[in-house]
Amino acid sequence: MIRTIPRGRRGRTGAAVLAALATAALSACAPSSGGEAGAGDPLPTVTVEDAASFDLNALVEAAKKEGGLLAYDGSGDVKDMAAAFEKKYGIKAEGVKSKAAATAEKMTREAQAKNVTIDVSLFEDGPMLVGQLLPQKIVKTWIPPDLAGSIAEKNRNPLMMISKAYVFAYNPKLNPNGCPVKNMWQLTEPEWKGKVMLQDPLGKEVFTQWFTQMSEQGSDKLAAAYEQLGKGKLKLDEKDPAYEWVKRFAKNDPVLTTEDEDVATAVGAPNQTRTTIGLFSIAKFRDLEDKKFNMKVCEGLAPWTGFAYPKFATIATGSKHPNAAKLFVHFAMEKEGFDLEAHSGGVSGNDKVGVSPHNPPGLTDWNTQLYWFSSDQLLADFRARQDIKDFWRVNHS
Repeated sequence: MIRTIPRGRRGRTGAAVLAALATAALSACAPSSGGEAGAGDPLPTVTVEDAASFDLNALVEAAKKEGGLLAYDGSGDVKDMAAAFEKKYGIKAEGVKSKAAATAEKMTREAQAKNVTIDVSLFEDGPMLVGQLLPQKIVKTWIPPDLAGSIAEKNRNPLMMISKAYVFAYNPKLNPNGCPVKNMWQLTEPEWKGKVMLQDPLGKEVFTQWFTQMSEQGSDKLAAAYEQLGKGKLKLDEKDPAYEWVKRFAKNDPVLTTEDEDVATAVGAPNQTRTTIGLFSIAKFRDLEDKKFNMKVCEGLAPWTGFAYPKFATIATGSKHPNAAKLFVHFAMEKEGFDLEAHSGGVSGNDKVGVSPHNPPGLTDWNTQLYWFSSDQLLADFRARQDIKDFWRVNHS
């Protein structure tokens, strides 16, 4: 059964209430020693321990004395990572799939109560991370000293573990001649009204971040893509082409869900007879083998077939298992941990690990096909978050 979020007042109000409650909870539960990020660099200074004096074996032994470990991630891959970590080191580990907003709220409450249970968070909500969790010292960044030489400066604060991707995809069995859309602007046209699916942006922060990132850095390419339609220059009713696209897309009745699984099912389930374009994580392409789905990335879609976004590795400041948490981060930054997150593609924050050779069909070049988030814009994304959510809410009516 596909769980969709209904349009209309009830659906909009429910999403708005949930978003407001989450924001209020984070603000109310924030430790008194911190606050939201202000002007300038809001992040605690990150220093790298001396690699020459770092002893991985000593860290392993210290971690073994601490007991178990609990890691949260927006992807279910964390369960496989925890199992592999436990097998390798003999340290009991549990991985829990949890959306970023829920994880942030839980970690904030735990920090306030000084009863921390989550040791590690593999966190994809960069704006929340730099805007609240790091400046409030709910989490911290630790860089494995022996791996620091292959972690670029731009990926250190916060520590970028992996870049993953969301892509527009279609069903090649129903469309043997290729993706039925060639341009993102086509998704705003009447022909595609109600035929595009994605998770609700009000509950999936990576989408609202994509909107604000495009506004900051992608407007020129969006405007150029519009001209490729042969309708002349783009006429703006909003402040820039990104906001114009978001408005038109929202008004074109995209079907919103609560999980990527529902989107992938609607696009590629074996019994599917209706053409739908879906925007979902490349992780769902495991369903090609696991469930015999028919899906392919919309190769050649202008200006982008989707977007690449960073996932960060953080340690709870009050972790009761600090050495085990460090060891888990170390594991995540190595090839063994990376492969468990990148079975459908990805780029490691560790340059020596590099790029996964496993990409979904239709995604051949991450650099040219995907819009890339900039970590320099994370704080700006955080400050613009409520405005873009309100903008989406008003237009998806």
